[in-house]
Amino acid sequence: MSDVPVLVNTAVAIIATVVLIVRFRVNPVISLVLGSLYLGLTTKLGLDKTVQTITKGFGDIMAEVGLLIAFGVLMGAILQEMGTIEQLVHRLIRLFGPKRLPYSMSLTIGTLLQSIYLDVLLVISAPLARSASRRIGPLGTPRMAVAMAIGLECGIVLVVPGVGALALAALLHVPLGTMLLWGLLLIIPTIVISVAIMTFLFRKGFWNPATDESTESHEAHTEVGADAQTEQRNTAGQHTPARSTGAAGGSDAPGPTATATLDKTTDGAEQDADGQQAEAGAPHLLLSFAPLLFALLMIATGAIADAADLHNRVLTFLADPVVALLVGLIGTVVIGRIRMGQKRVEDAITRGFKDSGQILILTAVGGSLAAVVAAGGLGDILRGYFGAHSFAPLLLVWAIAAVLHIAVGSVTISAITAAGILAPLAPSLGIDPVLIALAAGTGSLFAVHVTSNTFWLLQSLMGQTTRGTLKTCTAGVSLASVVAIILLQPISLLFF
Repeated sequence: MSDVPVLVNTAVAIIATVVLIVRFRVNPVISLVLGSLYLGLTTKLGLDKTVQTITKGFGDIMAEVGLLIAFGVLMGAILQEMGTIEQLVHRLIRLFGPKRLPYSMSLTIGTLLQSIYLDVLLVISAPLARSASRRIGPLGTPRMAVAMAIGLECGIVLVVPGVGALALAALLHVPLGTMLLWGLLLIIPTIVISVAIMTFLFRKGFWNPATDESTESHEAHTEVGADAQTEQRNTAGQHTPARSTGAAGGSDAPGPTATATLDKTTDGAEQDADGQQAEAGAPHLLLSFAPLLFALLMIATGAIADAADLHNRVLTFLADPVVALLVGLIGTVVIGRIRMGQKRVEDAITRGFKDSGQILILTAVGGSLAAVVAAGGLGDILRGYFGAHSFAPLLLVWAIAAVLHIAVGSVTISAITAAGILAPLAPSLGIDPVLIALAAGTGSLFAVHVTSNTFWLLQSLMGQTTRGTLKTCTAGVSLASVVAIILLQPISLLFF
């Protein structure tokens, strides 16, 4: 089959998948399967091998990351039930003060909390961030909102065990230890630089509280405006209790969850004013996160041993991501039972299984599309065109993921699809697959907008208008996407 039909049919399959999702509101899983079927039937796979390739791609990706996603989501569900996020935010305020809270909270969310399902993490942490924003001053709302958006979205695709990062690593056969180390190397400066640039823009007039904040939020900041400088200096001062907004229209999150979180925020903030809760909760906080941190350390140790060419069967076994995350999950379950009893742990695990179901299926179907694309011959065509270039493939992956995200509105789907399209290029281009994974992840961050559930959750929970959310979420995360792909260029030189 000539190149042109393959290119045309691949483009039709991807465009049709996007149209089904966006225009006709067809479930992404069904849309991706239909796109895979069309592509297989119109390329050299034909009737005989199309379904076989789809099912094999589905099974291969599940074999690589199915248990990892399940273990990560279950750990996150138990951490959520224990109230560790609330404790963490109060601890960050005491350690770094309100002025540095946007940086510390964004880095913590982006690097540590990715085992928690994104919408759940947002519903838990946004009311706390909104309450803390009133201690920062007039620009508290945009600074905390942009920090939340950047940390949440970057973490899900760049850092293990974020579901996007797990899926990208599986599609491109990247060891999870390698994905973890290079993802951390990329995400930390990306978050710091992006939050700093957005803060500078807000101070130069990019933010207008009258039009960018909801009436309630603007009035609350106006009331404390005269004391803003005092609050910035007095890091041990009392929090202003957050007013409940619920989960306003457009949000998929249940209202009672947000309300309960706000109630806990108010109580926690008042106790934190004495310094008693934060000091007493510090050992519990470290203990709660210890199993997750230990699991990530086990995975990272395996990657470092591989890089140093150290081979030990026991170390290899313990550093295997499945073993490491299983140890982390068991440890989290034990701590959860000690702190809150068996019944609440079982309830949290039940919710975790519910959340992980759709993630697992969507990730696996993304693997089906990638398998059909690879078997259909697109990789051979692109390999011949881009074989003479070094940076072009990374920029191409970024651009494809960015375009797909603008159309579909899903960070995970766009990253998986972009990586699947260009995965066949990795072996013959002399480019390490981890670079393609990171490029796809950064590209999928570009232009988080009104088709994203995260956009509407940030608007309602952070007290912003749609115009304000376009600045903090759309502009902020897009800036992070650009910063990340720029930083990835010098990082890529380390692989040559």
